[in-house]
Amino acid sequence: MHAESQPAHAFAGAFAANPDFDYEVRGAIGATVGGGGDIGEILAAVRDVKPKDHEGWFAAWRGLGERVLAQADASAARGHNVSAAAAYLRAACYLGRAVNAVASLPSDDALLPTFRAHLGAWERYVDTVATTVERLAIPYEGGSLPGYLFSPAADGAARPTLVLNLGSDESIADAWVGAGPAALARGYRVLVFVGPGQQELLFERDVPFRHDWEAVLTPVVDALVARPDVDAKRLAVWGVSQAGYWVPRALAYEHRFAAAIVDPGVVDVSTSWLGHMPKGMVKLAEDGEHEKFDHEMAIGMRFSAETARTWRFRARPYGADGYAATVSKVLTYRLTETEGAAISTPMLITAPEHEQFWPGQSAQLAALAPTVSTLVEFTAAEGGDLHCEPLAHSLLAARAFDWLDERLAG
Repeated sequence: MHAESQPAHAFAGAFAANPDFDYEVRGAIGATVGGGGDIGEILAAVRDVKPKDHEGWFAAWRGLGERVLAQADASAARGHNVSAAAAYLRAACYLGRAVNAVASLPSDDALLPTFRAHLGAWERYVDTVATTVERLAIPYEGGSLPGYLFSPAADGAARPTLVLNLGSDESIADAWVGAGPAALARGYRVLVFVGPGQQELLFERDVPFRHDWEAVLTPVVDALVARPDVDAKRLAVWGVSQAGYWVPRALAYEHRFAAAIVDPGVVDVSTSWLGHMPKGMVKLAEDGEHEKFDHEMAIGMRFSAETARTWRFRARPYGADGYAATVSKVLTYRLTETEGAAISTPMLITAPEHEQFWPGQSAQLAALAPTVSTLVEFTAAEGGDLHCEPLAHSLLAARAFDWLDERLAG
C-alpha cells in the first residue's frame, strides 16, 4: 500500500515531501502518546532525508533506534529501570519502522537483523517495565502464537480484557502503544499477540497470512477465557489497518467477544492493491488470466525498481509465488453480505476523513452489520483524518474507550 494518491489533508506535506515518508512520521508522532517516541528526536532523525532517498530513510530509523537502544542499555546497567523501559519501548518502535523501510531498499539483507533488533528491544521493554506482563504461548495449529498479557495490577481479579490485533505490517511495539497504555489506565488487562504473516511468524517461521481469521482469534479467545483473571463476559478486540478486515471476518464466526473496535472498517482488502492498476489488468486478475497478468506485470515492473521492491515486500506475507497468485490470495480477503449479517458483536468503526487505503469501506462495513455498528467520524478539522488517525491518538482513545467502557461495564 502507498500513500501517493492521498487527497489534500490537514498539514499536507508538513513533515516530508515524500507522502509515504510524511505519513510514517505522522504515525511515529502519534505513537508518542503511548510512549512510543519523542517528537524532537523523531523530527531530528528524518530532517535531512531527501524525498527519494530510501537508503537514507532506512538509515535514519535504524540509526535512531540503535542510539535509543544504547541509551536504554546504559540506564538498565545503572539500575534505572523506569528510564530504561521508556527508552526500550521507543527503540522498539523506531526499529519497527526501520523494518518497514526495508521494503524500498534494493536488497532485503537488512530485514532480519533489523527485525531481530526490534524484537530484542521489545523483549527488554517487557523485562524492565514496572507493569505486570506475562508472556504467553497461545496454542495454534500444532504450534503457538506469541503473546504478552499486560495487567494493571497483579491481583488475580477477573478483569475486562482487550485483545490487540496487529495490522498487516504493524510492529508489536506500535500495536501496544496505540491502545495498550490507555486500556491499562482504565483497568483492562491487555493481550497483544502476533498472528500468521506478522512479525516473527513471518520473518522467522515463514507462516503467511490467512483470510479466515476466525481460525486465529478463536484460539486466542480459548486461551483467555480459560484464565481466572480474565472476565470471559467482558472480552473485547481492537484491530487496526488490515485488521479492520480480519476482526469483522472473525466476528462472523467467533461470537464470544462482547465488543470490538475496528480502525478503520475494511470489507475488501484487494482494493488497496488493485486500485492503482488499469481496469484491463484488474479484469485479467479477476478472470483468472494468470499468465497474461504475470506477463503484463513483469513488463510494468521493469519501469520502476522501487515499485517492484515494494511489491515483493508487501506480497511476501500472503505466501504466494508470482503476481497473479498473490492477487488471487488477496481477492479472498473480502467480507460477504452473509458474513456481515452474522456479526452479533457490537462494533465501533472509525471513519477517518481522507482515508487513503480503503476509502468508504468503514461505511460499507457498518451497512453490512447495521444493528451492531457504531460509525464514528474523525475529521481533518480536529486533526483526526487519514488512515488510523495518526495525529489523533488521544482523541481516538477517548472516543473508543468511552464507548467500550459503556458496553463492558459490570
